[in-house]
Amino acid sequence: MSRSQAGKTEIGYHNQNLEASVQRLVKGQTYKDLSTVWITPTRGQLKPKVVSSWLSLQKPMNQPFFGPIFMEGLEVGEAYQKAFETVLDHSELSKWKYILTVEEDNLPPSDGLLKLYEAIEKGYDAVGGLYWTKGEGGQPMIYGNPNVMPRNMVPQVPQIDTVQHCNGLGMGFNLYKIEMFKKMPRPWFRTVQEKGACFSQDLWFYNNAAGFGFKFACDTRVKVGHLDVNTGMVW
Repeated sequence: MSRSQAGKTEIGYHNQNLEASVQRLVKGQTYKDLSTVWITPTRGQLKPKVVSSWLSLQKPMNQPFFGPIFMEGLEVGEAYQKAFETVLDHSELSKWKYILTVEEDNLPPSDGLLKLYEAIEKGYDAVGGLYWTKGEGGQPMIYGNPNVMPRNMVPQVPQIDTVQHCNGLGMGFNLYKIEMFKKMPRPWFRTVQEKGACFSQDLWFYNNAAGFGFKFACDTRVKVGHLDVNTGMVW
């Protein structure tokens, strides 16, 4: 090996193209505060396939990360409300940056969380991965085109591998800025089944949060499997 070749090797792989390495760090947001609390409502139906997916989830190095916090045995709206209150009423966790929601039948990709950190910094207050309702006629859980009035929650056609602005999301694999909840009155989540009104807890939240000027998006690069716990099919 020549002296020039040896010198090039000794500076290290990432130093050989320092500009590209710096851009990778900037894009990944890993130098910022990424402190995160993980929340999961559960009916006690966690499957090994789901747990295996969760264990492979990449987390930012040397950043505070706590959870999952499980909420078991409650109606889903109540479970989310209690879980978020647990974080927002905590003397330390309430000072953190993000809440991550992961539902017990969702299988996020290993790099999914890192991509959500990147996406949320594009001017959004909450972002989620792309997953579909179960069944042959599954619909993407990305609701409402903000450019269409009156405001609605009609399922959008996903755009390929992008951060897609929307009016609402499911909560299967979502990242939320904690500061958002300090600016909104409680309750944040509520399942409504009343005469003339029917909202799941997720769309009830997004519908209210939009009135405070908050913005949401689906990161369609983050493709999340949706497990049917009875058949084992991943939709």
